[in-house]
Amino acid sequence: MSAATSLPLRDVHLPPIPSWWPLPLGWWLVLAALALVVLLAWAWRAHRRRQQRRWLRVFDTAVDAAPDGTAQVAAMAELLRRAARRRHAGAELLQGQAWLEFLDVPGSRAFSDGEGRLLLDGGYRRSLDAADVQRVRDLARARFLDLISRRGR
Repeated sequence: MSAATSLPLRDVHLPPIPSWWPLPLGWWLVLAALALVVLLAWAWRAHRRRQQRRWLRVFDTAVDAAPDGTAQVAAMAELLRRAARRRHAGAELLQGQAWLEFLDVPGSRAFSDGEGRLLLDGGYRRSLDAADVQRVRDLARARFLDLISRRGR
């Protein structure tokens, strides 16, 4: 007999499959990066919500401080002009129909052909219907927030 036949040979055994837990370092880094991205997105959205609430509070305070409907419409027009200036340089100088068309949201004609037309001459009328003022206020409030919160777009 030769020396090769006297060796006790065994079958080949594969090592055990690695356990999925605990995770390798690379997966911990991926999870940490993902958690950081989620946390930053949440913080950014929370900041935007607080900022929008602040701008809406500014709008509501200025309009509520006006004594009557005529003064409220004038206050809304002034706030919209300030927001327009922040969004596009020179937009606050637009007059008449061009101003109303600037205020229209794409796909809507609420200012140029609708209730928003009250912004042109509502500040100069003797009296206004409270329902008309409220409809214009809702329209102007939404547009004010859109103009003030998106800079340079």
